[in-house]
Amino acid sequence: MSEHKGMDYLWLGLYAFCGLGMEALYAYLLEPILYGAPMQEWTTAQIIMHWIATCITWGIFATVLIKKSDSKYDYPLTDKEQKMSLLGVALCIVFIIAAFLIDYMSWDGFKVYLEYVNKGLLLFTFQYIYYAFETMLFLLIIVFGQKACEVWFHRENFPYGGVICGLTWGLAHMFTKNIMTGLLGVVLGVALGSVYLVVNRDLRKAYVVMFLMFVL
Repeated sequence: MSEHKGMDYLWLGLYAFCGLGMEALYAYLLEPILYGAPMQEWTTAQIIMHWIATCITWGIFATVLIKKSDSKYDYPLTDKEQKMSLLGVALCIVFIIAAFLIDYMSWDGFKVYLEYVNKGLLLFTFQYIYYAFETMLFLLIIVFGQKACEVWFHRENFPYGGVICGLTWGLAHMFTKNIMTGLLGVVLGVALGSVYLVVNRDLRKAYVVMFLMFVL
């Protein structure tokens, strides 16, 4: 019974990953046909339309999975307001600073500022809305992956969800970008999974910390 239940949770996490993968279907198959040009040649309006379609899709996936987790598996995600210790707050700050420093070295500067300069206000705004929706889905990979492995292995202090996130969402960047980005994605996935445990599985707090780690 527990193995079956664990697989149910894992499937929810994999559905979240499939939701993320819908962007690739849009970007590399459907939209090039629709726009008559590959992604690299899209206009500003076409890029924004891509992000809007992707965000709507991701929002639908996230909403359905959260509701299904509650109604079908009696595992509500949005009503778990948990207090954090001072140590937990400190660890979250450390994670955010570490992510910022890694991005600073990778981008050779402050990522947010450089993206603003390179894209301009309009594209910058829509891209960060896009990041906000993406954060929710890789958070759900972590949440459901963590729950599945806890059911199977009966241990709650290991970031299983982060490992699963790294091996799915993180490693996928190896194919959409490059090998180094994919490997960094694996490391980031494990770090994000650790954050989920640090905030005592509070979805809202985890979302805020993960979003900051992801975008800064």
